[in-house]
Amino acid sequence: MIMTETMTNNLQIQSSYWYELAEKSLSGQLIDQTESLSILQADNEELLSLLEAAFIIRKKFYGTKVKLNMIINAKCGHCPEDCGYCSQSIVAKSDITKYTLLDKETIVNGAKSALEKKAGTYCIVTSGRGPTNNELNHVIEAVKEIKNTMPLKICACLGLLKDNQAEKLKAAGVDRYNHNINTSANHFDSITKTHTYHDRIDTVNKSKSAGISPCSGIIIGMGESNDEIINMAYALRDLDADSIPINFLNSIQGTPLEKLHELTPIKCLKVLCLFRFVCPSKEIRASGGRELNLRSLQPFALYPANSIFIGDYLTTDGQEAKRDYKMIEDLGFEIEEPTASEK
Repeated sequence: MIMTETMTNNLQIQSSYWYELAEKSLSGQLIDQTESLSILQADNEELLSLLEAAFIIRKKFYGTKVKLNMIINAKCGHCPEDCGYCSQSIVAKSDITKYTLLDKETIVNGAKSALEKKAGTYCIVTSGRGPTNNELNHVIEAVKEIKNTMPLKICACLGLLKDNQAEKLKAAGVDRYNHNINTSANHFDSITKTHTYHDRIDTVNKSKSAGISPCSGIIIGMGESNDEIINMAYALRDLDADSIPINFLNSIQGTPLEKLHELTPIKCLKVLCLFRFVCPSKEIRASGGRELNLRSLQPFALYPANSIFIGDYLTTDGQEAKRDYKMIEDLGFEIEEPTASEK
């Protein structure tokens, strides 16, 4: 197709709009609902201009560094919660290997593997509503050994926290606590009924009150509207989450959402751009489901996002580490070196 002068002018005008929006975001102003919706509804022809504007913001705070995170699924299955997306939930009929909490040596060895794979953050994740005191103490002992011997940041993701549990994790050396809001407040009951949206918010606030860096994100592709996606971005900005994992639904067989396949690579990129505009200084992570949903457009995710997971997820496979390294190298970006401290 030959570009006419009118078409060229229209694209230039639209490019200017995205750059003006980036300047607004960088100035500390919150982009409004209409502006946020324009990102999610942008014409596909504008995608490169939108990504470039998002990269202007990302570069201001993170340059071309990419942070690597690695997960260990320290306890799998046996969960009483009914989250519709999860293969470990009580309502799932997925074919997964279930096991109780891994021994300390295995958790510590996982941290060594994370360092070998160039990860700066090691995420210890357990299934369940929340940790028992025995489970908490077990994780704490593993964390202490890791922090005494390795320059890793530790993120714990153990479910809903009870009073004083966050303080114990902080004292042990946990740098970050992850508890995702997953979806918007209005859409939450469509996904989970055994706990509430506000239960999740409460746990994020508990970690913040204890001086732990809060990590909270979402899952896109669970039937939510564009307005609900925007509400999620505003909610996480209000929570002041330091790290925001953006997951893209991997419809696992045996879960209530197994037949839901509504995402496209371009939609995923627009969502990542939205979160960069709304939460300009925060770590935006292209997380679970990126390989499946972004497909050949995965490298573009690193223009708005500055962080990814390396290796496998909880019950689904990730991309080979060497392919992630090559993707980062081919973009002209570089891996952020691990350090022991965390905001």
